[in-house]
Amino acid sequence: MTEIFYHSLRLHADPSRVVVRPFQLAMQANGSAPNRTERLVHEVLAMPADEARAQLERVLKDFEARHWQTRRVFMTRYDAIEAQLDLDGARINDEKRQLIGAYFCHEYSYAAAALMNPSAVPHFDQSGMPSGSLRILMSLRAVGEGHISSVAFREGIITEKGELKLAPEPPFATATDAANKREDTVPEGPVTVYRHRDSTLSGTVIFPITKAQSNGLEDLRLVQFEHDDGELEWLGTYTAYNGSQIQSELLRTRDFRAFELVPMTGSAARNKGMALFPRKVNGKYMMIGRQDGENLFLLESDEVTHWDEGQRLLEPKFPWELVQIGNCGSPIELDEGWLLLTHGVGAMRKYSIGAVLLDKDDPSRVLGRTREPIIAAADEDREGYVPNVVYSCGALRHEDTLFIPYGVADSSVAFAFAPISALLAVM
Repeated sequence: MTEIFYHSLRLHADPSRVVVRPFQLAMQANGSAPNRTERLVHEVLAMPADEARAQLERVLKDFEARHWQTRRVFMTRYDAIEAQLDLDGARINDEKRQLIGAYFCHEYSYAAAALMNPSAVPHFDQSGMPSGSLRILMSLRAVGEGHISSVAFREGIITEKGELKLAPEPPFATATDAANKREDTVPEGPVTVYRHRDSTLSGTVIFPITKAQSNGLEDLRLVQFEHDDGELEWLGTYTAYNGSQIQSELLRTRDFRAFELVPMTGSAARNKGMALFPRKVNGKYMMIGRQDGENLFLLESDEVTHWDEGQRLLEPKFPWELVQIGNCGSPIELDEGWLLLTHGVGAMRKYSIGAVLLDKDDPSRVLGRTREPIIAAADEDREGYVPNVVYSCGALRHEDTLFIPYGVADSSVAFAFAPISALLAVM
């Protein structure tokens, strides 16, 4: 495939991208974490006023220029501790409140280890865009300390000339937060998290919050979904990982201010790598999944959050995909059918990206597939945390071109443009 244009831009891991997160005291074998919390608060309350002021000034000197509204963050964290310990806040001055809050916060570099596996969708705000240009939104898997994965975002524009222009990252990043979350509990089941009212989307990070997600939110496959009434909702399937088990969950948002994180039910939800069609097909929600770790399956459901086993759609066929195949994001609707990017694993566990065309009315019918990969790990793309991997969680159609953001070696993000006609021609 010679007509693919590879953009020179790369996004890399960046340890300077930090957020303030709650610092949770580890529970001791005797269950003494609450006592440690009380002790720490008591130590601050017992400090002379001038010492507390000096300690707070030292903290602010180190961190205030690195974060958005640092003092307010400390006060918010203090409020949670006050509620947990039932403190008499009226008797504690602002300086000691902020200092207590600071002791229960820490700085977290959310993309220090890797930035990878992006998906792209049309931005929810297309105002001011000239004809032929498209504002886009990308989700990214960011990996930080402890190899914990979170969801980051990046906004940009594809111009009428096919140029990619990413919006600059804001100087500060902020984490989403769950309203009314109790400090001493870890939520289970569906939760809603909110973007900070003063934060841009490019500066927003969604961290794990439930027990099922405790070790990561992995590989969000975001899609712009059109409901039967024409309303748009942005949906994304992702893998929740707790360190030993996985389950598929669904992110839902209409405004990118509030994000619902909903566990999916049904036997198919025990697997990873599920990708939703951008609308119902024949009155059913449809999903592409890899239910057995080797082949691709077509799933259908009456509920967007419940998925049982489906029918086998594709098996490994060509040398570059003989180990296993999977999807690279949601199917993309064309006049000719549903264009589905796939990934294949070949000899030496080398990952490549290919494409499949499914019938528009009956997606169980495969109309064509690429014999050779359209993107494969080569040269500098092979080096990284996990070598010889190229992987996308979702491409985007713009006019007659496919915009493909993809992860490289589980370390960085690259970008390619492919004429759709050229893709169809090699199937």
